Amino acid sequence: MRYLLDTHVVLWAILDSPRLGPVTREILGNLENRLYFSATCIWEISIKRGRLKHDFLYDPHEIRMRLTENGYEELPIWSQHAAEVGALPPIHKNPFDRLLIAQAMVEGITLLTSDAVVAQYPGPIRKV
Repeated sequence: MRYLLDTHVVLWAILDSPRLGPVTREILGNLENRLYFSATCIWEISIKRGRLKHDFLYDPHEIRMRLTENGYEELPIWSQHAAEVGALPPIHKNPFDRLLIAQAMVEGITLLTSDAVVAQYPGPIRKV
């Protein structure tokens, strides 16, 4: 199975946070799964770190390096992803989350999210 991690799940995975539940740990630890992180996550970490947001005080370069070292595959942002954002229903206003949702839909990858609002979107989304 292929999974795209939202930004909080990316951070929790790299930091081995206790906020990762057993189901998420099982998904992340299953070597048969292909795990992806989006350039969107690195962008969000960079922006929110600059604004000194409490949950995002991490070096985006370090996070990216640790993800790639741990076998996560990077999903770039394509124009098709950006165009798909406009077709999403107006459930959530966060542009980073909306882009992640669009990427998951376009690529047919299940988005792992901790956000109940994001999980309301149709498509391949799994709340963890």
